Amino acid sequence: MGRNKNKEISTALFKKIEPLLPVFVPSAKGGRPRVSDEMALNGILFVLRTGIPWEELPQELGFGSGMTCWRRLRQWQEAGVWHRLHLLLLAELHSAGRLDFSRASLDAASVPSPRGARTRAPTRPTGANSAASATSSRTARASR
Repeated sequence: MGRNKNKEISTALFKKIEPLLPVFVPSAKGGRPRVSDEMALNGILFVLRTGIPWEELPQELGFGSGMTCWRRLRQWQEAGVWHRLHLLLLAELHSAGRLDFSRASLDAASVPSPRGARTRAPTRPTGANSAASATSSRTARASR
């Protein structure tokens, strides 16, 4: 099966992603036909890959408008789709023996402290005061 030149992801990959997406409930009022999740995802990836502004997403690609793709991206972020997708893909890589942690790096900024961990006392504010400063002196300024 050949890859459609307008698609950013394969149909096989989308079939893995589809169960992670929130179920769409159509409005009773009706409205315009909804762009498929697959096409919206392809539009999102096209914008992110090329770096073009959302409003400049070419309509002829069939991904819907840039605003539609942006809204879908926001909805999926709020629904936790990207986090679940990341975990799914990591699990697949792990089961295939394709994860290599020999070059992994982690710091405290990316991992929350465990529950019940001691926290430091709050830092006191450093406002203006009349105490002598250790970083400047009252001597005359040097000139060039």
